[in-house]
Order: sequence, then C-alpha cells, then structure tokens
Amino acid sequence: MKVDWKKYDPGPFYDELIREPGKPRQGAGALARHLADLEEGQLTERQADLERVILEMGITFTVYSEGENIDRAWPLDIIPRIIPARQWSRIRAGLEQRLTALNLFVDDLYHDQKILADRVVPREIIESSPNFLEPCRGVSPPFGVWANVCGTDLIRDSDGTVYVLEDNLRVPSGVSYMLENRVVTKQVFPELFANNAIQSIGDYTSDLFDMLASLSPRPLDYPEVVVLTPGIYNSAYFEHAYLAQGMGVELVEGSDLVVRDDDCVYMRTIDGLERVDVIYRRINDTFLDPEVFEPESLLGVPGLMRAWRAGNVALANAPGAGVADDKVVYSFLPQIIRYYLDQAPILPNVPTWLCSDQRDREHVIAHLDELVVKPANESGGYGMLIGPQATKTARREFASLIRKDPRNYIAQPLIALSTVPSLVDGDVEPRHVDLRPFVLQGERMAVTAGGLTRVALRKGSFVVNSSQGGGSKDTWIVGRDR
Repeated sequence: MKVDWKKYDPGPFYDELIREPGKPRQGAGALARHLADLEEGQLTERQADLERVILEMGITFTVYSEGENIDRAWPLDIIPRIIPARQWSRIRAGLEQRLTALNLFVDDLYHDQKILADRVVPREIIESSPNFLEPCRGVSPPFGVWANVCGTDLIRDSDGTVYVLEDNLRVPSGVSYMLENRVVTKQVFPELFANNAIQSIGDYTSDLFDMLASLSPRPLDYPEVVVLTPGIYNSAYFEHAYLAQGMGVELVEGSDLVVRDDDCVYMRTIDGLERVDVIYRRINDTFLDPEVFEPESLLGVPGLMRAWRAGNVALANAPGAGVADDKVVYSFLPQIIRYYLDQAPILPNVPTWLCSDQRDREHVIAHLDELVVKPANESGGYGMLIGPQATKTARREFASLIRKDPRNYIAQPLIALSTVPSLVDGDVEPRHVDLRPFVLQGERMAVTAGGLTRVALRKGSFVVNSSQGGGSKDTWIVGRDR
C-alpha cells in the first residue's frame, strides 16, 4: 500500500489532516508529503515497528470483560493528528477560562453558594447530585483550587467548530498514554521531529510535580508527595505507576498510609513512619475514607478526610470536585463562566437537553432516533444511547429509563466528529476522533500542548473510548504561537 491523498475522501466530515482530496490542511503539508513519499509497504512496516515498541515497553490498558481483567497492548495508530499552533492558542485560552470558572464554582458550592442563591444554577440540581459531598462543606483547598488536574474532552463538528463535550474533574486518566504515544511516534518517525516545529509535551511530569508540591501544607523545598492507587487490578494502574516513576515519588495503596492522633498522614517505610504532605489520589471519592464514606472500603485510608479538613495534607483532586463532572451541571457552564468571570465562553458547549425538564424530556423521548442520550455521572462510554445507530428496542428501553429517573439523563445531537486518516487493514481510511487535553492548576496553570487523541477504529463508529474498542494517536501542535 502506498498513500495517495488524491484518493482519500473523508466524506461530509471535517478531516484534521486533508481538507479535500490531495490537499492537506495548514500545518499538515510536511506530514502528508512524507507519508506519500514512503515506498510501497513502508507505512505498514512502521506500524508493525510501532506495535513492537509498545509491547517491548509494556504499555498496556485493562479491559473488564465477563468478570475478568484483560491486559491488552495500548492501541496506537501511526498517523498523527495535527493542530496548527495559532488555532491551538485559542483552544488553550478556552481551557484555562473553563477550569478557572469550574474551580470558582466548586469553591462557591462548598462555601457561600452564591450562584444557587442567585438562581443561575438551580439548587435542586446540586442537592440531587451524588457527587456533591456534604463532608467537604467549609474546606478551603490551597489557592481555592478543587480540580488540580482536569481532562476536558473536545470534539470538532463538520463545520470546524470545536466544542467541549464534557469535563473530567474527579480522577481524569489518559495522560500517560499521551506521553507514551509521543515517545513511540518519535522512534518510528524521527526524521519528522527533526525537521518540523512540533511543540513538546515532555515537561508534563515535572509540571505535575511542581503543581502538587505547591499544595503542600508545610513550606518544604521537597515535600513528600505520593500517588495513591487502588492497586494492580485497576484499569489505569499502568498510568499510576508511570506518573509516580516520572515524578520520582512513591506509589502507594491505602494500606501503606495511616492517619495518627495528630491528624497527619504517614507512609509506612522500612525506616518507620514518614509524614506525607500531598496525595495525588487516583481513587474515587467514596472509597477514600471508610470513616466518612463507604465503610467497607479497603482502598482508602481511615481518617484521611479528617487530616484533609484539618489542613495537614493536600489531596489532588480535592474530594467533592466531581460535582462539576455532572453532565447536568455541564449544561450550565456558559452561565457559570459569565457569572464568575464576566466573560463570554471561548469554547462552546454542545447543545444539551435536560431530561429533568418536562419540555426537554418530551422532546428527547420523541426524537430518540436523532439524539445521543447520556447518564449524568457515568464515564468511559458506558450507559449511553447513540440514537441514530440504536435499535427500536434499545430506544424503547431508554425511554423507560428516562421516565423512571429523568434527573439522571441528558441528551445531545449526534455531532459529526472530525476524522483523521488512519491505517486500517493495510489501507488509509478516515476514522472519527476526539481530544482530551490536560490542564493543571495549583499556584499556576499549565495546559498540555495538545492532548490524548482517541480514535474510533471501527468504521462508522463515533465511540472513541479504549474500553469500547477505540484507539489513539499522537497529537502534534505544529508551529509557534503568535
């Protein structure tokens, strides 16, 4: 197979690399020419080399299937996604604006609740949210920041508009795969990195450590930072270990930590107990502390919330930040940005219907064959209905679910996700993608140059999640900001 861009046709969708047959988009010319100049079969050979490197490096993810945990090699497509730097600068500004507003919103909810009193966000939406945690009321995390790490999912419509699809503020995952994608792609395309202005993402782990260290309750040059993992059977364990190693900090489980009578957290070591200052926790809120939340949890640390409330340890992300993950709350983000920042949103939301509203609910049920319906607090592509691709039986079942628990569902139009050329069965074909950039906020804010591009490897599919059969691509921000 030899790449011929004149024969490549993404159809009615916005393609991130080729704007029309034979013509690459701004910033993609060098890559398109390089791929077209490869000899017959060379691209397939390099894909095989890439997959070999992934196996040798042990880059895996876990799929839960029929009660079993199956480790699989991370799926990476060799053809990267390209975004021009000038375009990216606007996206980055929108992400910074959004996370700033989200943190102000969460902080307000756990203190004065002015936004509820002013009826910008309905009080019942927050009070009925399973992620609004009463034990977090009155706590003031460092710098007023509750979501220190945010993974925001972006999509592009057929007209080129970039939308925010959802915010992930509890325990967002995927950044390790973004970093490893770059390492692997550099190995198979070293000539492209030598000759093109591709922005680096190599500072992420040092930026992450600096952000976490800035949260320390003790004024130390090198505070004790740890990554708290549920353990080896968690689907994101590879990432937990990767980030701990990259930052040069300890990877711990709940049983490695103890809270003593002084309301401080200590790590068990061979030399005795050592005080911990900052915990980058990769455990869901309700498993963090069996004294406060799920009493049977073996993953957390008894007394951890007590130590956090006393200000003796920092938790990132702060418990309770997930109240802003709620997809019902998402629909109010434009108003939230205007309320706290007095600014128009830079990045728009996808139009959203709230099934808790009677008029919206009737519209959704009447148009299930046209809409995507999502539960308010699920992730990973689980529990949703893609109406245009669903059976009549599935749509009827969802109508029943919506009527039974309308607060738990929102609906959106099916966005015609943009595409990127992908190597499929020895040929280059368009596949739909989204993008998850990562934003850090502590004393300062940092945004990754690009993010994790997830790709729906099945033809015609719009579901990009790796747990649902999706793959990934390296993401290149090309050029310099102006």
